[in-house]
Amino acid sequence: MHSLQFRLFMAFTLVIIVTVGSILFFTYRSAMAEVHGFEKRLEMGRAKRIELELSHYHYRQGGWEGIQPFVAQWGNLYERRIILTDQAGTVVADSDGELLGELYQSDMPGTHVSPPWESEVLGTLYMSPSPSPEIPFPPLSVIYMAVGRFLLWGGLMAIAFALLITFLLSRRILAPIKTLTQTTRQLGKGDFSQRVKFKDKGEVGELAQAFNSMASDLERAEQLRRNMVADVAHELRTPLSNLKGYLEAVRDGVIKPDANAIRSLDEEASLLSRLVDDLQELSLAESGELKLDCRATDIAELISQTADTMQRQVAAKEISLSIDVPDKLPAVHIDSHRIGEVLRNLIENALVHTSNAGTISVTARVQGEWLEVSVIDTGEGIPAEDLSNIFERFYRVDKSRARATGGSGLGLTIAKRLIEAHGGQIEVASQTGQGTRFTFTLPVAKP
Repeated sequence: MHSLQFRLFMAFTLVIIVTVGSILFFTYRSAMAEVHGFEKRLEMGRAKRIELELSHYHYRQGGWEGIQPFVAQWGNLYERRIILTDQAGTVVADSDGELLGELYQSDMPGTHVSPPWESEVLGTLYMSPSPSPEIPFPPLSVIYMAVGRFLLWGGLMAIAFALLITFLLSRRILAPIKTLTQTTRQLGKGDFSQRVKFKDKGEVGELAQAFNSMASDLERAEQLRRNMVADVAHELRTPLSNLKGYLEAVRDGVIKPDANAIRSLDEEASLLSRLVDDLQELSLAESGELKLDCRATDIAELISQTADTMQRQVAAKEISLSIDVPDKLPAVHIDSHRIGEVLRNLIENALVHTSNAGTISVTARVQGEWLEVSVIDTGEGIPAEDLSNIFERFYRVDKSRARATGGSGLGLTIAKRLIEAHGGQIEVASQTGQGTRFTFTLPVAKP
């Protein structure tokens, strides 16, 4: 009783019964009104015929003598009591034969009997009403019953057909809902490959498409989660293994705990700490809990400071790092520490993938209410099949997972989340062998 199909069926049933019942009621009332109108016209026709017969009789006989048998016959024929009085009001004919010769006084109106060609009143005709006020004439009772039976059976058949159609339609309408319910249960059990095969273009079709899209997103998210767990385990395993190896070697006396050993242990610990910090920062950014200290900042100065901190690495690879920033750029409303981190990440990424004697340039320009910053290199470029995944966590174009070329695979993901936290967007354009261009937007500070 709590199912949607039952409630839908009952709602349609109620609407059908009310609609068909209303139609039957008003149709029956209209039919009865027509029958009553026919009855009145029939009664008036009878009275006119009797009046005409009486006027002809009076003309032929020169009076009312001998009229009693005719009035009695008409009374039996029409099942009415018929009384005829002369000009003085004396009863000259009574279908019941009780008031002959008496002065007749009646509350009901009578009709004057006059020749069609004269205005002289020959007498007054009185006819009693129908013995049954509802059905005055036997043929009319037949009409009443026929109309009533027709409307009753027609209404019942209409309701039966309507309920059958309602049942079939409700099953057809709710079929995709049931399919969605079953598929949702399978999805809830962890089977993210489930999809709804429904091609309707209406609201239910849109619901099915939205469900399939959600299932695809969940499947992709689950796959990314599994990949992330595997990647985190892989990234943690190497420095932990190195730390364990150094400590076991020191314990066994294979190596001495001198400055070189301690420095190696510190590097591995720093790598672990950096990876954990990156994961924490990424988690805060994705959950929307990353706190930003946004202020009006001179982006040209921030770019220059970031480039200065990278000069030692740039010089080591003999790469040219240039800054192309126009004068009098508007201030941007940003957290300078976070955006500096984005710039360092993009420049470091360009350094890794740009060969010796290559060039890296940082540009900035105003685009309406946004300031667009680009980091462009002349490196090896990114294959087209990797561009759509470049901002995914732990994704690296270099499948060898060497840290010298691949890093931890979190830098670009963090950069994307930081830019989005500022309300901007980051994009990448690249061609293999011709270099890569990363571009992100920042909001211009309002005066």
